[in-house]
Amino acid sequence: MSSSVRRFLLLGAAAMIAATAAGAAETGTFGYGKPASPAEIAGWNIDVRGEDGAGLPPGSGSVNKGADVFSEQCAACHGTFGEGEGRFPKLVGGKGTLKDDRPELTVGSYWPFAPTLWDYINRAMPMPAPHTLSADDVYALTAYILNLNDIVPGEFVADRDSLPKVKMPNRDSFIWTDPRPDTMAKPCMSACANPADVKISSTAEGRDLTPSTTGPLDTMQPK
Repeated sequence: MSSSVRRFLLLGAAAMIAATAAGAAETGTFGYGKPASPAEIAGWNIDVRGEDGAGLPPGSGSVNKGADVFSEQCAACHGTFGEGEGRFPKLVGGKGTLKDDRPELTVGSYWPFAPTLWDYINRAMPMPAPHTLSADDVYALTAYILNLNDIVPGEFVADRDSLPKVKMPNRDSFIWTDPRPDTMAKPCMSACANPADVKISSTAEGRDLTPSTTGPLDTMQPK
């Protein structure tokens, strides 16, 4: 091995040792990247809690303003008055259908919290360009859709204080505990029970859950 090759290998080994030492200086890191800045974290920290509206930003929007924004940004898919266009979902209607074989799950019939509507519009709408609406426009759309469902009056103004106070029609009909039976029993390895003697003691039947269906989405029929 020539002296130049030996020198090259020694230099490479020294560089690897130095890099390893630098990476090990901070526990739990891989030696690259940088801590996220407050501005970078704020860009991702956009979730809004449903029940109390924690995370809602400053701003406000009226029903009348929401009607204008809706016609420009939403009506092409959701219809002029939230009735839905083509295969796009309805936003309005469905009252009294949740126990039917084909329930209509709209904002007015199903959603439990008004701030959740703001959160969904803000992060996912309009579909071709999500997260492009201003906070004021999202508040206005939220107010308009709630008004279309007769949940708030025409003079309602949505903001971080008023939205958590809105009582959604289906708020008290949600089941917050899992009604399904516990299936986490430990497997039996010896002296096991006779399978013929095992009885089902609890099921989710008869609990007013959404009816079971079969088949592809467009041809779903009740069993």
